[in-house]
Amino acid sequence: MFSKFKRLSIAMLAMSLFAAFIRPAPARAFCGFYVGKAEGTLHNKTSKVVLVHHEDKTVISIMSDYQGDLSQFAMVVPVPTVLQRGQIHVGNPEVVKHLEDYSAPRLVEYDDPNPCEMMYPRAMAGSMAMGRAAAPLNMARKSADALGVKIEAQYTVGEYDIVILSAKQSDGLETWLNQSGYRIPPGASAALAPYIRDGMKFFVAKVNLKEQAKTGLDYLRPIQFAFESPKFMLPIRLGMVNAAGPQDLVIYVLTQNGRVETTNYRTIEMPTGNDVPQFVRDDFSKTYAAIFDRQVKLNELRGIFTEYVWNMNWCDPCAAPPLSHDELKELGVFWLDEQNPPPPGWGGVPRPMYRPQMFIAAPSGVVLTRLHVRYSAATFPEDLFFQETGDANNFQVRYVLHRPWEGSPQACAAAATYFQELDQRRATEARNLADLTGWDAADIDRRIGLNPGKPAPAWWQNLWH
Repeated sequence: MFSKFKRLSIAMLAMSLFAAFIRPAPARAFCGFYVGKAEGTLHNKTSKVVLVHHEDKTVISIMSDYQGDLSQFAMVVPVPTVLQRGQIHVGNPEVVKHLEDYSAPRLVEYDDPNPCEMMYPRAMAGSMAMGRAAAPLNMARKSADALGVKIEAQYTVGEYDIVILSAKQSDGLETWLNQSGYRIPPGASAALAPYIRDGMKFFVAKVNLKEQAKTGLDYLRPIQFAFESPKFMLPIRLGMVNAAGPQDLVIYVLTQNGRVETTNYRTIEMPTGNDVPQFVRDDFSKTYAAIFDRQVKLNELRGIFTEYVWNMNWCDPCAAPPLSHDELKELGVFWLDEQNPPPPGWGGVPRPMYRPQMFIAAPSGVVLTRLHVRYSAATFPEDLFFQETGDANNFQVRYVLHRPWEGSPQACAAAATYFQELDQRRATEARNLADLTGWDAADIDRRIGLNPGKPAPAWWQNLWH
């Protein structure tokens, strides 16, 4: 029953963290590397990480996008300290799905008012959010010692068998892993060496098939682990060991006070607020992928892009309600009970307040920063280091659709002027989309019914007529 797996939902993709765990989609990037069977090679391309951080305390949640037989899978991730069993937990994928939905780039749609009755500003309509299998770890500790490897701890947590290692040299660790049934990808020894020099440990996880069968699930749940370290960082270099090209990483950072930025790379806000043509609604995911691709190229794969910053006790407009008190705790937000207990009878459930698009939940004291990076070994030679800033300003990637009024140009004098201005606006929307995506402007014009290549009227042409 474990040889094939259903594709997890898009929302479930939001669940990756330091590494990734199982899904029958193309294997994607994570902060460690995969260990695969001898005759195969596992590649990664993208992953998503949830990082909860306050003071020196960090909680990470990991979900895999591995494709294939569970018995052939394991992963290696660097961690700063030896983890006790109580610091490791199996999480709920639906909570990360909710986090991704809440912070996703989105479309907002407005209705044009009747120009014959235009007395008030335009009102907002609805919003749209749019290997050989690792052998049992029974190798004698004496043999491990001879290779400079120390087995610090071993646990079974949920459906995972976990071993935590330390090592004195990378080739010794590589030899030990190979002798223990893990097939290490080429280049792993060189990638492991910097983490060994920094005194980091290695979190090695494989699937316990008997425990997995008990769950009745066709995918692996996310692993979470908590630790203390003065470093606010995310190791990404090992994620390139299995890489078949540049890697994508989406990082959801939950902090107490303000937005998070990187300290050793540029943090850049994605373009937002642009008016775009109506047809974007039909395939927004493709459009946003093109917008992100263009920003990556313009910045030569050397930037980290901010897609969302918001205090999670509310949102406006909302792609999904804010996470509840209980969901935030499931992700590891450990300071809630101390500073922001939910009011009596609240139950941790967010409630809609006042406007259909606006949700206000119990005060959370949690700020979400969503960062998106595409990296390669050449453009990101260092791990990611972060800082929490004092900036509490909200930010979201959103694009605006305007639904035209469906009346007649003969309805009134203002209607005739409206339709003249509508052509100019549609041309502006087409130019915006061409600039955002790099798509051919003439093709966009044809798609929305404009004359290809016809210049948009100057802004002043209809000013007095």
